Amino acid sequence: MSINNEQRKTYYESIIKNGYNRRDFMKFTTYMAAFMGLESTMVGQIAKSLENTPRLPVIWEHYQECTCCSESFIRSDHPIVADIILDRISLDYTLTLMAASGHQAEAAKQETMNKYKGEYILCVEGSIPLGDDGNYCCIAGKSAKESFLEAAEGAKAIIAWGSCASNGCIQAAKPNPTEATPIHKIVKNKPIIRVPGCPPIGEVMAGIIVHVVAFGRLPELDRLGRPKAFYAKRVHDSCYRRPYYDAGLFAETFDDHNAKEGYCLYKLGCKGPMTYNSCGTIKWNNGVSYPIQSGHGCIGCSEANFWDNGPFYERATKVPGLEEEGLADDIGKVAAGVLAGGLAVHAVAANISKRKELMSRIRRGKSNEKNIDS
Repeated sequence: MSINNEQRKTYYESIIKNGYNRRDFMKFTTYMAAFMGLESTMVGQIAKSLENTPRLPVIWEHYQECTCCSESFIRSDHPIVADIILDRISLDYTLTLMAASGHQAEAAKQETMNKYKGEYILCVEGSIPLGDDGNYCCIAGKSAKESFLEAAEGAKAIIAWGSCASNGCIQAAKPNPTEATPIHKIVKNKPIIRVPGCPPIGEVMAGIIVHVVAFGRLPELDRLGRPKAFYAKRVHDSCYRRPYYDAGLFAETFDDHNAKEGYCLYKLGCKGPMTYNSCGTIKWNNGVSYPIQSGHGCIGCSEANFWDNGPFYERATKVPGLEEEGLADDIGKVAAGVLAGGLAVHAVAANISKRKELMSRIRRGKSNEKNIDS
């Protein structure tokens, strides 16, 4: 990167200045490498990059959203994520966390855009309304669209935080009165990392920023622009309830015996089989739990149009990938058939065993009679 180093400390210098030691720093790099799915041999490269790379200038815009992405980020499990990475970001521009406001805040953004043109990262939280000439969301006298295009012009890359910026989210749900639009439909000439979720997991957000800093490039993305390290598998694939699905054991209501036993929630509307995210592996709240573990089915918040993809509490009947695995009823029938078949085999085997025992008794009885007669 060709960022001007003047008055910009490296990430390592910022970490040490804020009271952390070398051991804390190495724990952090190991932690982030694990979350990014990298081999342990890559820890050294991440550490070296953070030691030598000047802090990346970041502009973090907020449009039609609820700020849950920022809230998720600052509640990341590791304190360095919030204290160092996000704290340093706030010195550039983010309406939620920066100390400045009004004209001072806008002046700070303009300074970053001019001084680091072509080098800064633009983070976007929220969808952009195109209806009524953008009057549904205005900041500093500009519509969200104007503000976004201005900031995107000089950005090195753009990160779409959350489902609002990535897919439109609830604002874009039918009938979408504000014409809420995800950012990839507005800007086509910039690399965009889409990080869907409502909100995304804080560690996922931190991992993406650390990847860009450590390797000087975007992480490997899937065909939808999502980082493969975090969105390559369905929630269904890593769910601890998956064995119950495969066995045809499902909760029928949220308070029945099956639900209390931890059976699969697919019949109660769980969208895990159609949702790509790492909730089941990284989890939430310092790795304590995630919605399915707490007893509620996945609502598919990281998928496009999730708000319009049917009621949350009705199971999906046509799910890509499940045709090969079989739907709940089919699996249940197979499981019941296997059970019935097993019972039938057991009954036949038991009858044969009893018949053999009876014949053996008869033979022993006749033998005893002969012995008595003789």
